[in-house]
Amino acid sequence: MDRSYLDIQYSLTRSRRRRKTASICIERDGRVSLRVPNHFTVERVEQFIESNRAWIYKHLAAWQDRNAARIEREYVDGEGFLYLGRTYRLKIVEEQDEPLVLKGGYFCLRSDRAPSRFSKTEEVFKDFYRRMVIRKVLERVAYYQERMGVIAGKVTVTESRHRWASCSAKGNLNFHWKCMMAPLTIIDYIVVHELAHLLHHRHDTAFWNVVDKVLPDYRERSQWLKVNGAGLVL
Repeated sequence: MDRSYLDIQYSLTRSRRRRKTASICIERDGRVSLRVPNHFTVERVEQFIESNRAWIYKHLAAWQDRNAARIEREYVDGEGFLYLGRTYRLKIVEEQDEPLVLKGGYFCLRSDRAPSRFSKTEEVFKDFYRRMVIRKVLERVAYYQERMGVIAGKVTVTESRHRWASCSAKGNLNFHWKCMMAPLTIIDYIVVHELAHLLHHRHDTAFWNVVDKVLPDYRERSQWLKVNGAGLVL
């Protein structure tokens, strides 16, 4: 539920778990998100926001800077689309079995799925990325779960507004289809991050120690995602 305190709009989630502290983050869409213990009063929530006002301003400004470079793409010959961190040009072709394939260094889009004849060309790209998530991310999950000594549940594709991936209480992993636009090193970071949640639910020291043990440069990978994530769009 969206709320406001003075000039700060935020969403609030109350946790029924035994947690003593509150947390705050800036979501991918620029929304201020608070997670607090269930017993927090409105006054205490507002005190928490006030004490973190400088942090909120700083990170909202950083989010705005990142999104200033947001790219709007068109589905026309020569337009560039991302896959595993590389840009491939779009080519409209007359005949091929699949609506969209990646071959010969091009995204080849069958003409009956081009915007002039099909109103949902974006969905064709999304379907491609979803298929690649299942193929590529499953490989990375299998590789890293063996290294980390964990076993993940189901791996599914999602389109969450605010997360690149998530780990459910049952150990199922969900990955946004946009992950396939990022370089493989970033996908690996997202995979390891979620697998670490099988061992530690919260982002505490023990959690980050697990991530660090597998990916010592995880901070650089995380920073890449923060800076470039806004550009991973159709």
